[in-house]
Amino acid sequence: MPQPLTPPPARRRAAALRGRRGVPAFALYGEPGDAGIASEGLHIEPIQSRSRLYHWEIDAHLHRGLHQVVWLEHGHAEVDLDGSHSRCEAPAAIAIPPGVVHAFRFAPDTAGYVLTLDPRALVEGDPAHAAQALQALFATPRVLALDAQAGEVQRTAALLTELLAEFLAPRAAGTPVPLWLARAVLWRLAQLPPHAPGAGGPARPQRAVFARFLALVEAHHLEHWPIGRYAARLGLSPQRLNRLARVETGQSAQALVHERLLREACRRLIYIAAPVSRLAYELGFDDPAYFCRFFKRRTGLAPSAWRERHGALG
Repeated sequence: MPQPLTPPPARRRAAALRGRRGVPAFALYGEPGDAGIASEGLHIEPIQSRSRLYHWEIDAHLHRGLHQVVWLEHGHAEVDLDGSHSRCEAPAAIAIPPGVVHAFRFAPDTAGYVLTLDPRALVEGDPAHAAQALQALFATPRVLALDAQAGEVQRTAALLTELLAEFLAPRAAGTPVPLWLARAVLWRLAQLPPHAPGAGGPARPQRAVFARFLALVEAHHLEHWPIGRYAARLGLSPQRLNRLARVETGQSAQALVHERLLREACRRLIYIAAPVSRLAYELGFDDPAYFCRFFKRRTGLAPSAWRERHGALG
């Protein structure tokens, strides 16, 4: 359970929203590292579960490499998004792209959900549709005022309720249902027409480019494309692509490609009962020995030892 932070004075809070220097970065507000996100690529919780700890005020912060949706079901909130201030009444959806400084002041007993997503997990297995939804929903930080009577809004609310129940339920590691539901939520939100004009911060075209990069990595990581080829497909230089990746995630483009390849290797080691050498070839490595070195550098274990420790099916 996070410990409440000391609320900064209003002047310091306003300064934090004007610039990113000194603004705290969290995966989940008030918690260090990637707590609750790394294992599944998503986290969902009721608004009140965390906001109540901070007296319904969430101070200025940002998320690196993570997208966030705040779904306001009952109540209202004062919202700051990259210096743009607005008041929103439920029902509303607040889309917060990575790197956006944001803060909230919720009315007591406001109800809804906070959904935090790693886009790399979302595009796995469905790069085109997931990338399109990411681009549509998170092109700019914004507040969408919604029509409570619209069928699309009610179905989205039902999906979020089911996602929370599935996320909290005991289940086997690797169960894909929460991620399937999160993709459905994302797609629904991307299609929702706003009931009234929304408020938000400035658009950043690089967000759409980064979503396209993630989709390309998902489609071609087994082909071991060099970074220059990804950059060329995006109309960028390798240097610009690396800068973009570091702004969005704090990692280089090459590190993101290697991370995706490593996730695929771990998945296959667990779920495919095949020799490591065969998996190495299937993962696009010409030399199984090089694959073993690649894997051990990143996990500290040889593939066979990692498989033994984590258990394999079959």
